[in-house]
Amino acid sequence: MGYYYLAAQLPALIYGQSAPMSSRAFRDLCRSTVKGADLALLDFCSLDPDAPSGGEPSKSCSSAFINNWRNWERSLRLNLARYRAQRLKREGGAAVDPPDYPAGAVAAAKAAAAMDSPLEAEIFLDKARWDAIELFQGIDYFSNNTLFAYLLKLRLLERRALFKAEEGFAEYKGLYASIKEQPEHASKRVESGVPK
Repeated sequence: MGYYYLAAQLPALIYGQSAPMSSRAFRDLCRSTVKGADLALLDFCSLDPDAPSGGEPSKSCSSAFINNWRNWERSLRLNLARYRAQRLKREGGAAVDPPDYPAGAVAAAKAAAAMDSPLEAEIFLDKARWDAIELFQGIDYFSNNTLFAYLLKLRLLERRALFKAEEGFAEYKGLYASIKEQPEHASKRVESGVPK
């Protein structure tokens, strides 16, 4: 089924910029236009490859796009755990052997695990996720895949916005710690709100 009107009215999403709407607002917009199986499939558009089954690997659904996305994300996470364990020199095997496919997910996990900054690694991983979503979406911009991709991209942008908030909080904590470490001058010392 084609979603010409809905897809044509959606604002463009650009990685690294603010989301023009929340994923919840997009879902509400879809409720008025998208019907049947496609509306139900939006529930499977999650950044967690095992959602909505609560941690157990989900069975495939009727959407090749969603199945490809979930397999890619699952492979990314399993390989990321393997490479991070290797980097930390942790003994013991993983509960599940990570797959060697898709190659893009394996390469992204390996590159991210080698990064020193956890924030940079997460931003790198989200960009790799974005690229995978675009690959799976294909070129039919009016299909249900466009809706699934749009929702996933909104969720990535929302996730990225949280990183910025965390950066600000980290900056605040750093400034606060540096202020506390500065030597206090005896004449300006204040305890319990009473000058000494």
